[in-house]
Amino acid sequence: MKKLWILTCLIVLLTACSSTSGENGGERESLQDVTLVLDWTPNTNHTGLYVAKEKGYFKEQGLNVDIIMPGEAGADQLVASGKADFGISAQEALTKARVQDIPVVSIAAIIQHNTSGFASPAEKNIESPKDFEGKTYGGWGDPVEQEVISSLMKGENGDPDKVDIVNMGNTDFFTAVERDVDFAWIYYGWTGVEAELRGQELNMLYLTDYSEKLDYYTPVLTTNQKHIDEDPELVESFTKAVSQGYQFAIDEPEKSANILIDAVPDLDKELVKASQKWLSPKYKDDAEQWGVQDQAVWENYTDWMYENGLLDQELKASEAFTNEFLPEE
Repeated sequence: MKKLWILTCLIVLLTACSSTSGENGGERESLQDVTLVLDWTPNTNHTGLYVAKEKGYFKEQGLNVDIIMPGEAGADQLVASGKADFGISAQEALTKARVQDIPVVSIAAIIQHNTSGFASPAEKNIESPKDFEGKTYGGWGDPVEQEVISSLMKGENGDPDKVDIVNMGNTDFFTAVERDVDFAWIYYGWTGVEAELRGQELNMLYLTDYSEKLDYYTPVLTTNQKHIDEDPELVESFTKAVSQGYQFAIDEPEKSANILIDAVPDLDKELVKASQKWLSPKYKDDAEQWGVQDQAVWENYTDWMYENGLLDQELKASEAFTNEFLPEE
């Protein structure tokens, strides 16, 4: 009887140890493995994700999150196919995906307003879209680029046919404008801030200064329709942790910048800190809470894309996004 009691105690003890043994034991096994794919190399658009991982917000929701790069397949394709559970995309890319019946849904806006625009060194004297005439634009080969340039130029009585558009691929912006092109499309929160640190004056033409319809969500947090239909608890838990991460980044720019630097040591520390200081107020901006999306924003940009021949058919905007998984404030 005594031997049986000892054996029972040993079994209980071993079970307890295995469930709390830390990184290599049962605690990790009790967490649900989740994969998040970025849209690009890590930068301050992604800070809240790394904060959620480092501060344990994912773990509090029972999740073990692996953050990966998109590779050649792209984030939307990986999320749609189930090879990644969540991803980072942008409204323009997701809209085109939905029209092609790719089942990806936006579950949160990472930045409330579009912070992108056309940038050029000040000495190029590009101060309005009309000044694009006779200049060379360096892009990445997406049809949306030509349509945006055309739309902005026509609004300023410019001639889009007088712009030379070349594909500069992954060439660094600063190298490209010095060597090959006159202007390019950038996110000010990263490349614009880098220009400030370099002491290089830019002329920045924000899309939102020329058209309300171009104030779309970029980037956004996504998942696939299957998760929403079959595992909404996972989507809710993940979104809650991410929301906590971005709220921390809003409240603590310097601390959150350091978390990103520690997670991705190859990043330029000075750039990360300056970019985070600039971007943190932009995450939520004038919205009632971080992540919320307005149907009018989706409809405006969808209409613009359709009117400019970028979509084969109109999209029911309400099917492309949802606010239902954001935590209640």
